Amino acid sequence: MQVSEFDFDLPPRFIAQQPANPRDSARLLVIGPEQFPKQFHDRSIADLPGQLRPGDVLVVNDTKVIPVRLSGHKRTASDCPGPRIQVMLLKAVSPGTWQAFARPAKKLQPGDRIYFAPNFTADVAAKGDGGEVSLAFDIPDAAFMELLHTHGMMPLPPYIKRGDAGAPEDQDHYQTLFADVPGAVAAPTAGLHFTPDLLRAVKAAGATIERLTLHIGAGTFLPVKVDDTADHIMHSE
Repeated sequence: MQVSEFDFDLPPRFIAQQPANPRDSARLLVIGPEQFPKQFHDRSIADLPGQLRPGDVLVVNDTKVIPVRLSGHKRTASDCPGPRIQVMLLKAVSPGTWQAFARPAKKLQPGDRIYFAPNFTADVAAKGDGGEVSLAFDIPDAAFMELLHTHGMMPLPPYIKRGDAGAPEDQDHYQTLFADVPGAVAAPTAGLHFTPDLLRAVKAAGATIERLTLHIGAGTFLPVKVDDTADHIMHSE
């Protein structure tokens, strides 16, 4: 299938930069009922309980997004601040070592050090194609997570625009009501629309809520750079 078959025009004014308020006021497309499978209905997320029947099961993802976007400087030989480097951590591959995207990666070479904050630095252990790097942090895991929560920013999709310092409210806005198990580098976005009142209405409709944990990976951010979908390599989660 050709990627071009999915092309459409999306004016910037339709790309939300902030979440709907309240969350369950976001739009919901309902297809059906079953006897009219091509009939479409515009609803809101708040209308979801009306689409459920007793015995239905709603499965939610309880992964929790960790603030893995970092802004720092490459340190020069004289230990002075060098070029600004933006980093997004992707996955811990061993204790203290993370796969990451860096921008601009061309400014980095193995052995370089990136300074994020006092007592918070990383050494470039390896460099791949397309901006991927391996970063080594000489910091115990517990202290590392504390530093991330102090200095890190939420890893928003590229179409949501923020400055280098991010926005404090994103720590709440980009986390679902079910977030419990840290490990995702992106939010399970469908869950962002749920509120306590909506959950109560779902249960009142007779539906059961079940939890699973699926840590969302960086593949959700990566553009498709091939012409045929069969040639696109998906990152695992």
